[in-house]
Amino acid sequence: MVAEDAVKIFAYYVTGHGFGHATRVVEVARHLILAGHQVHVVTGAPDYVFTGEIKSPRLFLRKVLLDCGAVQADALTVDRLASLEKYSETAVVPRAEILATEVEWLKSIKADFVVSDVVPVACRAAAEAGIPSVCVTNFSWDFIYAEYVMAAGHHHRSIVWQIAEDYSHCEFLIRLPGYCPMPAFRDAIDVPLVVRRLHKSREEVRRELGFGEDVKLVILNFGGQPAGWTLKEEYLPDGWICLVCGASESATLPPNFIKLPKDAYTPDAIAASDCMLGKIGYGTVSEALAYKIPFVFVRRDFFNEEPFLRNMLEFYQCGVEMIRRDLLTGHWKLYLEHAVSLKPCYKGGINGGEVAAQILQDTARGKRHASHKLSGSRRLRDAIVLGYELQRSPGRDLSIPEWYANAENELGLRPRSHAAEIKEDSLRKTFGFEEFKILEGDVSGLSDTLNFLKSLSKLDAVSESEKNAEKPQMREQKAAAALFNWEEDIFVARAPGRLDVMGGIADYSGSLVLQMPTREACHVAVQKIKPSKQRLWKHAQARQIAKGQGPIPVLQIVSYGSELSNRGPTFDMDLLDFMDGDQPISYETARNYFDRDPSQRWAAYIAGTILVLMKELGVRFENSISILVSSAVPEGKGVSSSASVEVATMSAIAATHGLNIDPRNLALLCQKVENHVVGAPCGVMDQMTSACGEANKLLAMVCQPAEVLGLVDIPNHIRFWGIDSGIRHSVGGADYGSVRIGAFMGQKIIKSFASESISISPANGATPDDGEEDGMQLLETEASLDYLCNLSPHRYEALYVKQLPETMLGETFLEKYEDHNDPFTIIDKKRSYGVRPATRHPVYENFRVKAFKALLSSVTSDDQLTALGELMYQCHYSYSACGLGSDGTDRLVQLVQEMQHGKVSKCAEGSLYGAKITGGGSGGTVCVVGRNCLRSSEQILQIQQKYMNATGYLPVVFEGSSPGSGKFGYLRIRRIRN
Repeated sequence: MVAEDAVKIFAYYVTGHGFGHATRVVEVARHLILAGHQVHVVTGAPDYVFTGEIKSPRLFLRKVLLDCGAVQADALTVDRLASLEKYSETAVVPRAEILATEVEWLKSIKADFVVSDVVPVACRAAAEAGIPSVCVTNFSWDFIYAEYVMAAGHHHRSIVWQIAEDYSHCEFLIRLPGYCPMPAFRDAIDVPLVVRRLHKSREEVRRELGFGEDVKLVILNFGGQPAGWTLKEEYLPDGWICLVCGASESATLPPNFIKLPKDAYTPDAIAASDCMLGKIGYGTVSEALAYKIPFVFVRRDFFNEEPFLRNMLEFYQCGVEMIRRDLLTGHWKLYLEHAVSLKPCYKGGINGGEVAAQILQDTARGKRHASHKLSGSRRLRDAIVLGYELQRSPGRDLSIPEWYANAENELGLRPRSHAAEIKEDSLRKTFGFEEFKILEGDVSGLSDTLNFLKSLSKLDAVSESEKNAEKPQMREQKAAAALFNWEEDIFVARAPGRLDVMGGIADYSGSLVLQMPTREACHVAVQKIKPSKQRLWKHAQARQIAKGQGPIPVLQIVSYGSELSNRGPTFDMDLLDFMDGDQPISYETARNYFDRDPSQRWAAYIAGTILVLMKELGVRFENSISILVSSAVPEGKGVSSSASVEVATMSAIAATHGLNIDPRNLALLCQKVENHVVGAPCGVMDQMTSACGEANKLLAMVCQPAEVLGLVDIPNHIRFWGIDSGIRHSVGGADYGSVRIGAFMGQKIIKSFASESISISPANGATPDDGEEDGMQLLETEASLDYLCNLSPHRYEALYVKQLPETMLGETFLEKYEDHNDPFTIIDKKRSYGVRPATRHPVYENFRVKAFKALLSSVTSDDQLTALGELMYQCHYSYSACGLGSDGTDRLVQLVQEMQHGKVSKCAEGSLYGAKITGGGSGGTVCVVGRNCLRSSEQILQIQQKYMNATGYLPVVFEGSSPGSGKFGYLRIRRIRN
């Protein structure tokens, strides 16, 4: 017990964001009270959170909420705009009144010291009352809200500035593990994990529950569970029991699920379990690490402290990520079984509550922990530079940014090199590619890239047994194992597929398009090596011996997934086959070369990049090239698998050979691969999205031929999904080509009619009036129409629609107009082409896409979503009018409509609003727009199930996004030899 004159009065402010803050405040406050001090807690949390653990007359509770934290749209989604608006309502509008009230209250209780976790205005109120303050936290709201402002609009930026200024009045920061960048604080003292103490041993808890050590227990620690979510017996592995926290009293659970009492002490239950399933938060993470309990977690959208906590979980081998869809559908077994195989290895301290309390006590008594104190204006300036400008790198998991680490180096707080070494070493160990060192580039936290590197590291351990070699996958791996010389550098590139949100086939007519890069991507590993050092396959060796030429440059390719598409897994050729004397062969010769063997035609997409670089950039390849292709972008689904392969391959080859090609030009070169070498008449939007796109943004591009307008943020409340119909799509198919021909026919007819109209007006040589002169200028423009999409819908309807035939025989068109001016398609004289619908579609689609883009930045409302959905529906039916629909895609769109207009949706806030066929049509994938909430995800799963019930095919659902190849760059790696 301390002397009476040494007793201090602490005012402890708790943020309104979740129970995790309140529970860790309990630990710090408990130790302050044990030391004899008084603690007044200012909180919105229920009393029992504090009084259940602290039974002392020196604890005082004051129920006031001075900030709102992050507002959640549902259990797994933060509503960024609503968070900013709620904070403004809670802490900005009544700010003057709050400050006056808090200053008066602090003086009334004669507070000696203010502690904040992590309420900004508490620091300012303390300063105005003349009382020192300290923050205890792992994140600060200026960091969390900074990205929200970037997404929700700059008119909220003053919130971030105000928060940073409030924090600048703080003496220093007591920083907890798993911390985010917190630039407003220039002094930080790191403490161990703050963890709630245990009341009972593992054995005691299990005995009370009636289970021995032979029973596997998982604790479902999931606050705010989805409404109507039904837990089912088959979710758990056989013999497992699930302890459920926070279940409603009326909930009926299966026999292998046990409802814990509302007042159950959660830390004891966690420590008695074999693993935990839930959402990441400071409380769950700290207790999982402290008690070495594997944590199966589900990500939350826009919950910005989560990546730092997740990195800590993975570093200490304590975390397993479960995708949201598997949580909702009950596919838990593999995750739980994997979790219990982990060996959590956290060995740090777990007495952060005690350590923090000691620091607070010493500071309140006059001990100075801060090394220096900068002015509030200086701190605010730094907060703006280091905090407000901070943005999440698209598609990347957040880690301590380089600029932040450099700032810390200047202050001597943390050596960058050591942190970087720890992170790289951690990644290699966690993901199992210890054999490789990354010499250039950054994996950017992309799990698919980490898994690709892991697969590379295992190649030379592939079994040589004949039994395994019979399996297609093992044949691919065996071929890949002989592909590289492991003493040389390997270059890796990554390019995503794309989801066609709006624009589709109008790209070849010059339309504006909006495209989103998918989470699924293609990885390509390339090695350049002298012919004498290349590891050749036996038949390639035999070919060289037969030619008697000695070592010559050879291209060898392995492509994973051949068993899924009935093609050969390997391809090789002498690079001299691309030469005709001292010049590269023609594209037509190359196309015929790859068409000789249908099972190896796929190689044109990959090897064709080399020929295009030779012809277009004059590159000469004197060394051998080995290429490994591993694509997660499914073929024939309308999500641009071919473009992702082309872009990833050309990016890796360019990096390997020191070619600096900007993403836009690289995409144009890749289009030449598909148009000229493969022979598919595609536009450029696929390659452009794969090369130039960014995660969680739409690439806006005018295809005339490829002008990137920029990136369009997907608003927080809007989400896009792709649902595969199971019907194979190909831009090289006859339907796509015939519709394209019909559109170019229509363009030629329009131009011809405009020219004829000019020649007959004005009549009799009369001088035209102003109106007629304007009309003549319009006709002149339309007579030289370079892109069909430059014709407005009203001009189309007013002048040209009646001039267009519904259909037209190829021979008839050629006799009258000679050519349709499309270099990538050939008119079949004997075939009849749909002209009017094929012409109408791009004219109206361009208008729809412009309206769609404008709506995305309009005021958030149900009308906004309804209008976006209506534009997608119109696009879908326009595809069908062109002949590019399919039964499968029509069924999916109908299911979305039924979900949108069903009784349940009418009774509640709508979730899904529209859908359309994508890309080249005739099957493939449907794009769906909906509200970004858990209920929408549930409805997508229902559509998936209904489609399977009707067709027998379980469609692939595409959700999420990732960076394009330009954003990713490349990796240069080399095997480490021990």
